[in-house]
Formats: sequence, structure tokens, C-alpha cells
Amino acid sequence: MTGTAVASTSAPVRPVSSRRLLSGVFALLGMVMAVWGARMPAVQDAAHLSTSRLSLVLLAAAAGMVLGLQLGGRLAHRYGPARLLAAPAILFGISLALLGTCRTLTSLALVAAVFGIGHGLLDVGANSAAVNLERAYQRRIMQSLHCMYSAGALIGAGLAAITAWAPYQILFATVGILTATAAAAAIPLIRAADHLDTPAHQDATERGDTPQLPLRTVWLLGFLAAACLLGEGAAADWSAVHLHTLHASEATSAAAYAVYSAAMVTGRLFGDRLNAHFGPTAVARAGAALAATGLGAGLLIDSPPAALIGWMALGLGLSTAVPSLISAAGRGGPRAVGHVAATGYLGLLTGPAAIGAIASLTSLPVALALPVLLAAVVALSAHRALDPR
Repeated sequence: MTGTAVASTSAPVRPVSSRRLLSGVFALLGMVMAVWGARMPAVQDAAHLSTSRLSLVLLAAAAGMVLGLQLGGRLAHRYGPARLLAAPAILFGISLALLGTCRTLTSLALVAAVFGIGHGLLDVGANSAAVNLERAYQRRIMQSLHCMYSAGALIGAGLAAITAWAPYQILFATVGILTATAAAAAIPLIRAADHLDTPAHQDATERGDTPQLPLRTVWLLGFLAAACLLGEGAAADWSAVHLHTLHASEATSAAAYAVYSAAMVTGRLFGDRLNAHFGPTAVARAGAALAATGLGAGLLIDSPPAALIGWMALGLGLSTAVPSLISAAGRGGPRAVGHVAATGYLGLLTGPAAIGAIASLTSLPVALALPVLLAAVVALSAHRALDPR
């Protein structure tokens, strides 16, 4: 439904209503991804998969997500991002529930690919709609929306931990059906939410400006997003292992990612205020510098407390960067958002494997210098991507 058709059939929804709706989308997105990742070992055991076969399932999900991101950018550009909020969320939820029924490598890979497509479509829709909503607010709100994603991920991880005693199929079915039902129930609200579907460059088009970012800027935004998300992947897959190699207790090792996640939620909670006061470039560069120095020191000081502080610094320091990069990509429209998101997720998906390969040749602390170096690159290069052209 076009913006004109909506205007003729319903009264515009205030931006605050659209913000609540979009916050829920981001929270559901984070919760579903956390539930899927947290119960991965149970999926592996149920299907009797080796590590190499499980990697094929993850590769299928990754391929589907990249396809969804690229396709989502084109669809959002043509039809508006609000079209990508309901149907992909329903697909996302149903595929999670179906993943709980799969017992073979083939079925898992096929459904994981569909799951990834739903994830990619929904990610582009949510972020492109967030760019439009931020314009309607006429102030920065991207950080708070991404904070909802992080909060949803914490809730999902908590649900997975609390229900660890129960079959994972029950959790997958419950969360999946909840997600699909909530998305279906929100369709009337999405159709009425004009602010989510306003063409991202309507004002620029009316002025005759070119609604494009230079290609080099889009690629730089994508590279910086990949650098940041590689750090997130490192925290998810290697922070507990890092603490374990320092002879930390099981509970302390498990707390490493929770500390990182809590720091990221905190940073995004205050990110919009910091960006409004200091500007996104200064905040992103200072945060990336904090991430690099904090984790770097945590790797050099051979103790669990220092390591925990290092992972906390990484989460706090990188918390504002990706939302700011997405906002900047929004100047180029949904296709640019999709490209930056797709490139960024390549860092999230390939980073942990690269760290593992480097660690096998050297040591884990040496391999974990990779996110430190990339955070330093973000600190040195963010101004080239975030400053207005």
C-alpha cells in the first residue's frame, strides 16, 4: 500500500506510536536470534551433527540472510520498508518453529536458509524504517531502537538459560509462534504508520538533490560495520573461551558475554543523547578507541578480572558505532542500508572462524588482537564515513 493510499484511508499515526511499533520489531529480532544461537548445541545433538556438518547449517542460514539483505534493499527501495515488517517477521517466526522439528542435515539446512532470508528481509525493513522514523522525529533515535535489539537478545538468552532443562523444540515453537502472531496482529498498525514508510529522500528529491551516497562511502560504511560486528561475533563465540583459558571458573567464563551485552545495552541506552551533544562521529571514534584500548589491555594483563573489563569496554565502546553507520547509510536509501548491513554481517559471520584459524596457528590472545586492530581502524576512519559530504 502506498503512502497516498494510506493517507486516504486512515489518519496518520504519531511518530511515538510508530516508534513503539518499531521498537517491538527490533526486540523480537534480537530475541529470536538469541534463542536460535543459545540452543544451537541442543540442535546439533538432536540431529547428530558433527561440527563440520553444523557449520553447513550455519552457512545456509548465512547465505539466506545475505540474500534477504540484498533482496530487501531492492524491495524497500521500490515499495517502502514497511512492507518488510510483517511478512518477513511471520516467515522468521514460523521458520524458527520449524527448525525445532528438523532432524536431518538436509532439512535443517533448507529451513535455516529460509530462516536467514526472513532475518535479512526483516533487518533491512527495520533499519530502513528506522531511518525514516528518525527523520520524522527530527532528532536521533537510532541508538535507542538498536538498544531494543540488544535488550531483546538479552531476554532471548535468558529464556534459553531458564528453559535449558526443557526440550529446545518447545522454546523454538513458543517463541516462533509468538513472533508470527505478534507480526500478524501488527499489520493494521504497520499499514497506518506513515512515518515508517515515508520515502527516505522525499525532501531531497523535492529539492532536486541527488538521493545517493558516493559508492566509496557506501563501501567504507560497510567495511566499518563489518569491523564492528566482527568484534560482536568475537564476544559471542570467544569471550567465554578466553576467560576459560585464564583458568576462570565456569560461572565467570559464562559471565563474559553477559558483561559485554550489558555494556552494549547501556551504551545504546545513552547513545542518542551522546550523539546529540557531541555528534555521532566524535562518539563513534571515542567509543572505538575505548574498545581497542580496553580489550587490548585485557588481553595483555593475564587475569580474569582484566579480561572481563576488557570485554565490557569492547561492548560499551562499539555500542553506538553500528547504529550510527546505519543512519549514515540511510542517506543513500534502502539499497545502501541493505548493502551496509550485508557487508557488516559478513564480519559477524566470518570473524569468529577467522579468529579460530589464527588461534590454531598462534594463540587465542594473539588471534583476539584482530578485533582490537579493527576497532582501532574504526576509531581512525569513522570520520570519513560519518561526516556529511
